[in-house]
Amino acid sequence: MSLRQFEYALAVAEAGSVTAAAELLHVAQPSMSQQIRGLERDLGVELFARTPTGLVPTVVGRAFLREAEVAVSAARRARATARAGAEELEGELVVAAQMGFGTRQLPGALSGLRRRFPRLEVTVFEEPSSAELDRLCRRGVLNLALMAACERTPADAHHLGDEEFVVVLGAGHRQLAADRVDLRELDGEQWVRFDRDSALDGVLLNVLRDNELAPTTVARVSQTATAVRWAAHGLGVTLVPASAVPHGYEHLVRPVTPMVTQPVIAVVRAGAGPGETTLLEFLRKETWSEPAFFSGVS
Repeated sequence: MSLRQFEYALAVAEAGSVTAAAELLHVAQPSMSQQIRGLERDLGVELFARTPTGLVPTVVGRAFLREAEVAVSAARRARATARAGAEELEGELVVAAQMGFGTRQLPGALSGLRRRFPRLEVTVFEEPSSAELDRLCRRGVLNLALMAACERTPADAHHLGDEEFVVVLGAGHRQLAADRVDLRELDGEQWVRFDRDSALDGVLLNVLRDNELAPTTVARVSQTATAVRWAAHGLGVTLVPASAVPHGYEHLVRPVTPMVTQPVIAVVRAGAGPGETTLLEFLRKETWSEPAFFSGVS
């Protein structure tokens, strides 16, 4: 078995066919087919089931691919570290953030990282499930993750600050007259909520429960920006991290009483290299604990 075969198998799983995977990796289709067959022969198992719609990983194939992804990610990091000169870091850095976290802070930190290492490729994605984010960290797939809680050692986990949550109200809502909204004053409101397994929906449920409020769900969304826009149009109210409020909606935002906050923790992979440590350095320079913004009452 070789690392190249692992990369080919991952590409086939992503593309759904050997032909598409070969085009993706710019290799000859017969060569890739031969490598996949050789890998299956060496392992003594069938990694992919041939279906009318394409190649689908088998149960054992899915298990193998999870480990292959870890191995390929580790190899890429090893190559990048070996090639790293004073200002010549290359390779890929994979960053994930719990949905809604770092929306305002990550762009500046990533811009600084890009200026420091212009040849470094950075991939960033949001993950709604905190449990899945923690699992990805433990599997070694991520170089750095932003989340509210983790069980990593202090050497791997770094508290950057705290994210304050704010309520977003529709234009003309009676509570816009207040500087800070008492959550109990939102009794009877309809709520724009998030996917059931998302960390943000968990925060909202805990807040409503602690304040003896029963949520009436008018809609569920997957993105914080969508929740803010729908709330702004009067569909219902929503609760989001302050940094996740898109520009132009600040006048519809109010902090809440009791205050709702969550810590922002940066988790870096074990044996972090210059890419991760530099990004962490820039993240520390960002403002994480500023008061929530809102328009004062005139």
